[in-house]
Amino acid sequence: MGWELWYPYQYHNKKSELVGIDINAFNAIMRGAKLNYHIAEIPWKTHLHLIKIGKVDIAMGASKTKEREQYAFFTKPYRTETVNLVVKKGDVSRIKLTKLADLIGSPYFIGVESGYFYGDAYASLISNPKFSANISEAIDLEENVSMLIDGHLDGLLVDPNTMLTFVKKYQLENQFEIHPLEIYSANIHIMLSKKTMSPAIVERINASIDSLSNELTLLNSRKPTL
Repeated sequence: MGWELWYPYQYHNKKSELVGIDINAFNAIMRGAKLNYHIAEIPWKTHLHLIKIGKVDIAMGASKTKEREQYAFFTKPYRTETVNLVVKKGDVSRIKLTKLADLIGSPYFIGVESGYFYGDAYASLISNPKFSANISEAIDLEENVSMLIDGHLDGLLVDPNTMLTFVKKYQLENQFEIHPLEIYSANIHIMLSKKTMSPAIVERINASIDSLSNELTLLNSRKPTL
């Protein structure tokens, strides 16, 4: 099992304990499935590759895609995820976008994080050089936020819960807002390597998710405001 620093989903608290929305949910699901696991910090792109070749068994916080389904099993969803376009305060009216494809030929430059999934629309557009010319890929959210503050980006694509936690941590309240452009919203799953895991293990995890469904629903109750 791997994890990557991703507030508020996976992080160390002040006691150096690994906690977060995904960590807490995953621990409960594994207890219910009566499965033990070992965990190591692994960058997400590397994590996906290791699952593909069978060097790592499992990942939490995963979006289901056709490409990933070729090498991984997916459990039932245990929470949902939304990706928004975040811009500096007051820039919503300036950035006139109604769909992602409107970036093509526009003056806007948008930041993303390497290895993350931003929905089918983004996945189909990013292979178009006229679209990718308006996209800046960073290694983490901190780099993207810094570029946005400095005026090198017009906005960034990010999960709003992650952005809210970042804003609070670095005391950046009232500096950003969410653009009405719809980017992506979908279910989030646990994924398991087809090289090392079996459908029977998937069913054990699914049964645990079902039994915890009311508790896991609470993960979707936060409505962040930047």
